[in-house]
Amino acid sequence: MTRFRSSLAPLAVAVLGLIAVPQQAWAAPPKPVPPSIGATQQPSGPVSACAPTVRGASVDARLTSLFTSYGDDNSRLDDWTGADGTYSLRLPNGRELWVFSDTFLGRVNPDGSRPPVVEEGGTTVFLNNSFAVERNGRLSTVHDGTAAKPEAVMPPRDDKHWFWAGDATLAGGVVEVTYQEYERFGTGAWDWRWHRNVVARFAPGRLDQPISVHDLPSGHGVSWASGILKDGGYTYVYGVEDLGATKYMHLARVRGQSLLGAWEFRTADGSWSPDEKDSARIMGGVANEYSVSRVGSGYVLITHDTTEALSPNIVAYSSCSPTGPFTGKQHVYTTPETSGNVFTYNAHAHPDVAGNGLVVSYNVNSFVNTDHYRDVSIYRPRFLDVTFE
Repeated sequence: MTRFRSSLAPLAVAVLGLIAVPQQAWAAPPKPVPPSIGATQQPSGPVSACAPTVRGASVDARLTSLFTSYGDDNSRLDDWTGADGTYSLRLPNGRELWVFSDTFLGRVNPDGSRPPVVEEGGTTVFLNNSFAVERNGRLSTVHDGTAAKPEAVMPPRDDKHWFWAGDATLAGGVVEVTYQEYERFGTGAWDWRWHRNVVARFAPGRLDQPISVHDLPSGHGVSWASGILKDGGYTYVYGVEDLGATKYMHLARVRGQSLLGAWEFRTADGSWSPDEKDSARIMGGVANEYSVSRVGSGYVLITHDTTEALSPNIVAYSSCSPTGPFTGKQHVYTTPETSGNVFTYNAHAHPDVAGNGLVVSYNVNSFVNTDHYRDVSIYRPRFLDVTFE
């Protein structure tokens, strides 16, 4: 069942206290708090000796064109026209899996608008999560249900819960996608909250519904996994403790490939503990979604800058280790879409996706609900190629 929430406009007014956006019947909701709201103390220190210097960033023309053309194509009416989240995973057969959270499916009008959602009497379907598969430069949408009645690939347990996607990994040929479950506990715009973390396992040849779903650590307010990195025999899982204006990185690891193994959590003294309550705040300034990638001999953290209110800036930090410390903040890119009611958020890297450098995506949204109908391009990911010296 599709979850519908009228949370974006009142959330903007309540958190920002700057603009009065009329509440509509529907909004493409942001992740728990709009990105880059508030100011978190930024990490200090010089650029890591192991990390390269950011040379520049430019629009990735291939991916931009791919998603624009696919989203505008009306040859099918149960496929992708816009989404956020935008994680990726290389499948065993070489295809690229794109993992999305809130997703629009349906028709794009000749003027670049979309019809209202089904719940408002239109034809556009809205799902809380979906996949797209890229093969030989062509995309196809994956959802559960039928073409006439699409459903999310990770279905909610009831009409008071829904799932938003985190990062994904491959374990023994099985796709493991992390999800955060949210729940509604009342009728008000603010009456919803993060509830728990899970991992759903999918067969690469049957991605429309999970083989199984398993609980992940969820007892101490950390959303896992903002990012995943395989390195040195471990799978590192990066999470976020989201306090609204302030967000902190947390770090866990699992030996081997699968997230079903025993988790260890990075502690304040730099050791590892099997108890999630020992998980320490590694650093502030990260967004709800970010990434840590191996670049050269070092590790680069890519994130929207949450040390600034509603920042349009994507930044990089570096380390000689996947565990940090991540220091030496470098400017990567200023998103040109950020203006007026439109904001950008949740930049992260796609190291397995071919590009002219490290491929980075970010999401675009608007505080005005009807913008998502007026202009389909707003609620689509953007892609960059980031180069290093």
